Amino acid sequence: MKRNIVFIDKEKCNGCGSCIPNCAEGAIKIIDGKAKLIDDRFCDGLGACLGHCPQDAITIIERNAPEFNEEAVKKHLSSEVRKSAPPRMPRGCPGSMAMDFRKEVSTTGGTSPRQRSELRQWPIQLTLVSPEASYFKDAELLVAADCVPFAYPNFHSDFLAGKSLVIGCPKLDDVDFYTDKLTEFLKKNNIKGITLVNMEVPCCFGLQRIVEDAIRRSGKVLPIKQTVITIRGEKQ
Repeated sequence: MKRNIVFIDKEKCNGCGSCIPNCAEGAIKIIDGKAKLIDDRFCDGLGACLGHCPQDAITIIERNAPEFNEEAVKKHLSSEVRKSAPPRMPRGCPGSMAMDFRKEVSTTGGTSPRQRSELRQWPIQLTLVSPEASYFKDAELLVAADCVPFAYPNFHSDFLAGKSLVIGCPKLDDVDFYTDKLTEFLKKNNIKGITLVNMEVPCCFGLQRIVEDAIRRSGKVLPIKQTVITIRGEKQ
């Protein structure tokens, strides 16, 4: 039958992954560095993903395609949930859309370098970030515990400048999921090195084990520069 369905222009697509969290049916995946409609049956043709592609690579066209199959979508989403088990923000949340700030000049926070935001991308939480995002390719990666930026006042200038960031809490979040996700990051991107910043409390060193396990599983050899922050906000 002929119906409306998503079309992704491979020439325009840069694989940033911004479209993925905006497809409630999970019909789009990054494959070989490009967004792809993985099954016509998963696309309802309503275009919720439209407008979320910074390259304008996604449009709605009319062509012959199988009918949208809600039962197939449910089975697909159930399978995806089992693969990525931890609680996450609902699919389609605009707050999880990948954004690249590297070409922007920050003017926030006044003129002092210590007041300027050094954040290069969004999102930053390890559960939400996409391993396919362009800002992780050939990057220096900063892995930080959730509490560090609150405890250490010069986090942006001393640690974040020039790096792509992921954050997490090894006590409250799913350690196995984090290890798998970080392993995927390392396999898919030419990460140059890892800066690890965690708090001095014992549970926070779980982040060190996550990073070390992910490097080992990825089969790569990467330098780790670790800094421990005290609960009084000082470098240990």
